Amino acid sequence: MRTFNIQRPDEGLRPAIQDKIDNLNKPKGSLGRLEELAMQICMVQQTLSPSLNHPCHLLLGGDHGIEREGVSVSPREVTWQQMINFTRGGGGVNMFCRQHGFKLRIVDVGVDYDLSQVPGIISRKVAWGTGNFRYGPAMTEEQQDQALQVGIDLISECHAEGCQVLSIGEMGIGNTSPSSIWMHLLCNIPLDDCIGAGAGLNAKGIEHKRRVLHEAVELFRSAGVQEFRSADDSFAVWEALRYFGGFEMMAAIGAMLRAAELGIVVLIDGFIMTACALAACSLYPEAKSYMIFTHSGDESGHRRMLDFLGARPLLSLGLRLGEGTGALCAFPIVDSAVRMINEMNNFSNASITKYF
Repeated sequence: MRTFNIQRPDEGLRPAIQDKIDNLNKPKGSLGRLEELAMQICMVQQTLSPSLNHPCHLLLGGDHGIEREGVSVSPREVTWQQMINFTRGGGGVNMFCRQHGFKLRIVDVGVDYDLSQVPGIISRKVAWGTGNFRYGPAMTEEQQDQALQVGIDLISECHAEGCQVLSIGEMGIGNTSPSSIWMHLLCNIPLDDCIGAGAGLNAKGIEHKRRVLHEAVELFRSAGVQEFRSADDSFAVWEALRYFGGFEMMAAIGAMLRAAELGIVVLIDGFIMTACALAACSLYPEAKSYMIFTHSGDESGHRRMLDFLGARPLLSLGLRLGEGTGALCAFPIVDSAVRMINEMNNFSNASITKYF
């Protein structure tokens, strides 16, 4: 398994950043979260004059064997149908990327359909969907490594183009199920509290989903795959990710960790991407310094997962579309924080009495 060299930002610059923020011509602390965001981005980039050049958005697609168990209201074919729709500019992700100037990469990491000849889709397929984790591991170790590398390589490409801020979205019917199980295992929260409606299950559907996921977790714990001891055990974390994860989710984790390694700001979207961020931070706690949590959705347990991470999302709009739309919607707030520290005048230059 690849290792990452992720360092917390050097604290030496923090006093100078704070001094610059406090001397902008405004009451101290009056721009609230914008000041916190400006501090975080300055620390990540180790500069008093941050920038958000060449924003990139990864849309990662993959299918899940667990979908065969009826845990999602949407059928599997919606994954590939939406992937093709994205190439035509017709998705929510397309609209928001156009609005905010993000370069969109649509990537097939494990869709159960041949998309290799579709213009506009980057083919990095690991397999035609994962295995059904109700009966065994979702992927092999080799497939896990390959999916992780997809995310690493994509970020290296973005970085070479000058990317300083990244958002990640997913398209994969059934991927709230592995996200719920990761949350249960990594946060030690009762599984029932982690399971929600996904794309719109009714009460009967949610109860069925609970039964299926409980059976899967019991098999994982009893089959001698690897006893899950704690989130502090990195080998056990990798095993949990491999047993239940999706290829698009593993690629997202690789992307998040590589972005942190390269000092790129990562905007974290809703439930699925928060679960991937949880996994990344369980392996490398330093990675959280590079993450901005943008949106708290309606999926059951999402708020608890954010609380576990000590994350305060910027928005709560009731979004549950996926695709990274919450992160894209929050980008103007992040941009405002950077504009604040770069463009606001200070007390001295404005000839205003500093009154604190």
